[in-house]
Amino acid sequence: MRSLINITDLSVEEIEELISVANDIIANPEKYREKCRYKKLAALFFEPSTRTRLSFEAAMLELGGSVLGFSEAQSSSAAKGESVADTAKTVSCYADIIAMRHPKEGAPMVAMMNASIPVINAGDGGHNHPTQTLTDLLTISREKGSLNNFTIGFCGDLKFGRTVHSLITALSRYENIKIYLISPEELKLPSYVKNDVLKKNNIEYIQTTNLEEAIPNLDILYMTRVQRERFFNEEDYLRLKDRYILTPEKLIGAKEDLCIMHPLPRVNEISPSIDNDKRACYFKQVLNGKFIRMALILKLLEVE
Repeated sequence: MRSLINITDLSVEEIEELISVANDIIANPEKYREKCRYKKLAALFFEPSTRTRLSFEAAMLELGGSVLGFSEAQSSSAAKGESVADTAKTVSCYADIIAMRHPKEGAPMVAMMNASIPVINAGDGGHNHPTQTLTDLLTISREKGSLNNFTIGFCGDLKFGRTVHSLITALSRYENIKIYLISPEELKLPSYVKNDVLKKNNIEYIQTTNLEEAIPNLDILYMTRVQRERFFNEEDYLRLKDRYILTPEKLIGAKEDLCIMHPLPRVNEISPSIDNDKRACYFKQVLNGKFIRMALILKLLEVE
């Protein structure tokens, strides 16, 4: 029985296989309509979510399965003090697979150690978000035709951004990737990610606070929001939240085939006037998330 807690739980070959299945689902949706008939997904969301929760639910429903669960901790027995371990053991009696989001780093790992069914980490605090990473890899693969040989800029909150940490870790296994880290000093990429991932894998990276200078060099721009919920005080959040706003003017020197990504939700990091630009890929990214989660559910449930 396999679970997915960290993107490194999957080999590069397994990621390629998931991307291949997702592409087949996109091309032949009717082939997959009954693949998970009579199977149940438990969506255990202890933290608010729109895209991740709904895309897991849509993925299971489109595979012919059904969904149960909750969308906030207050509507679960966690509000009464039940442990994650006990929740996992209980839910294993009702469902075939669990997708869990939790504000505490490591909670999905605890669930996996106690569940008797596969567990998918749907985001744990500022730690990991492997299915967003799979979504990002599918998007890059579809837009750029490969997961090798490109320059990507990560902009915004690189300190708390679990999507950034996961994607950088995933990309470290591919060839000829160059990374720009664009953030205020206070929200720089944590040194453990730099040391354990970038330096350890000899990945070329440039740290800068200047988005405009970096943009002309990029094949992919990955914008992130400054996350209010990860800050200890409101003043720091308010001071930093509008530091980087992508506007049409800032794209004047950008490449014609730049791919603009964002894990969403956006607050105001990307002006809505960019939504109609052919380089905007963030809503395609949302749709890709459903397809890659369908592929992942099939893999973990060992459905042929």
